[in-house]
Amino acid sequence: MGPRAALACAVAGLAFSLTACGGKAEDDGGPQTGSRTVTIYSSLPLNGPERERSQDMVNAIKLALEDAGGMAGVLNVTYVSFDSSTREEGTWTSDRVLDNARQAVRDINAIAYIGDRDSAATALSLPLTNEGNILQVSPTSAYDGLTRAGGVRTGEPERFYPSGRRTFGRMVPADHVQASALVGYMKDEGVRTLAVLGDRELDGGGIADQVSKAAAAQDIEVIDKGRIDATTGDLTGHAADVAATDADAFLFAGESDTGAARMFRSVAAVTTRMLLFGPSGVAAPSFLQALSPSVQRRMRITTPTLPPQLLPASARSFRARFRTAFGRQPAPEALLSYEATQAILSSIREAGAKGNDRNAVIKAFLSISDRRSVLGSYSIDRNGDTSLSRFAGNRVRRSRLALDKVLEVRP
Repeated sequence: MGPRAALACAVAGLAFSLTACGGKAEDDGGPQTGSRTVTIYSSLPLNGPERERSQDMVNAIKLALEDAGGMAGVLNVTYVSFDSSTREEGTWTSDRVLDNARQAVRDINAIAYIGDRDSAATALSLPLTNEGNILQVSPTSAYDGLTRAGGVRTGEPERFYPSGRRTFGRMVPADHVQASALVGYMKDEGVRTLAVLGDRELDGGGIADQVSKAAAAQDIEVIDKGRIDATTGDLTGHAADVAATDADAFLFAGESDTGAARMFRSVAAVTTRMLLFGPSGVAAPSFLQALSPSVQRRMRITTPTLPPQLLPASARSFRARFRTAFGRQPAPEALLSYEATQAILSSIREAGAKGNDRNAVIKAFLSISDRRSVLGSYSIDRNGDTSLSRFAGNRVRRSRLALDKVLEVRP
């Protein structure tokens, strides 16, 4: 045997020896390059009147990670919760939202970003996470323009994707789906004319626009009274304008923290015949408790999460475990956050040996098909939108939502 052949045999023998003695681990399907630890970030407002609901969302993320044993396949998964709000403002701020996204992008182990809660905040963070090529999943941001044409501003959705690649998905159906559910609810209630007011936020303006389109398409006459700031000032004039329309129903497209309760109370004070409709943004205890019983009886509110008895058994199990762990029933948004985390973990596992590769995880998420979950079975389309399309039509009784009917929206 020549010198080169002898050397080759020696090297081969050494390699075999190291493997046999445990010097080199067998391939476990994990990544061959890069870290074996990945990090999921969230950005949610943890100050202000709705802080408990946002905290429930954070706790749901933690519960999902606990259920997975802190692992996705063979990868360790860590979690960092960012607060997008300040005590002084009592809500999310642009500076906090942008800073949170930048910090996540700078982390080479970052694999996904859960947030933001409000569509306007997501509109700020998404271009940054997109440039950083990080999967961003919002449990609750429903504004159409984030994923598809039809938003209220030009250049959407392209302006949110400076890289040219789609990197965003959401658990909640987009506004046009909820708009169809709202209009269907109105038709069931005999509404033929509708007065609409919206707040000046992206979420409120978006749902107001989509409801106006859906109502017109279903032969409901829409009287759009514009966009206002209902948090301050005298609303008597706006209420009088709504009453003067003599419409069958009134929709205020806003949220619990944008003056919705003030606006509905003002309208109810000057007209006793109009039904009052609100989107899911008002489905908060603070809003419901701010209404008198007489106003509550006239309210109709749509929500994307159904009562526990109409959801899979896994959803009821989640609620029971959440209550045991945190001492109260979870807010509806918590279920959306839990599934957002579960879907991300599933996407990491689906990516296999590339579970720490951002491109592979994004591709896996945007390829979700017929996934069985606490929300029911759903798919994610190439734009990042869920196929879920059932909404709850709720009345209000004793300051609580009470299911009136299930609203099925055809794709």
